[in-house]
Amino acid sequence: MMRRALIPLCLLAAPTLAQEPMTAEAFDAYTRGKTLYYGYDGKAYGVERYLDDRRVIWSFLDGKCQEGVWYQQDEQICFVYEDHLDVQCWAFSLGPRGLVARFENSPDETELYEAQENDAEMLCYGPEVGV
Repeated sequence: MMRRALIPLCLLAAPTLAQEPMTAEAFDAYTRGKTLYYGYDGKAYGVERYLDDRRVIWSFLDGKCQEGVWYQQDEQICFVYEDHLDVQCWAFSLGPRGLVARFENSPDETELYEAQENDAEMLCYGPEVGV
């Protein structure tokens, strides 16, 4: 009887095994047509809308939206956004609560998690106009 009670406790204490990075096909199938909100360290981080043809729209939840595209490079999904020449690569995996994204597939770097999915339109302000 005591052994049966210890088995579930041992399973809870076991470390979580890292999930395999998603392929481009799996990532596209999971994200296309969705608007996903991401969190970091318990706080809201940003939102991304996934469109056809591997196009995306990203915002840090500040109303400034950036259009971009994504592609697979090795085991990472890389993003290029308008007005930014730097490529941002992430290793995406599917966890029990949704997507997990590790920047440059490094455990020491930023790790985002899917906070929620929302079908509502993203808040994107128009271009800034000057004098």
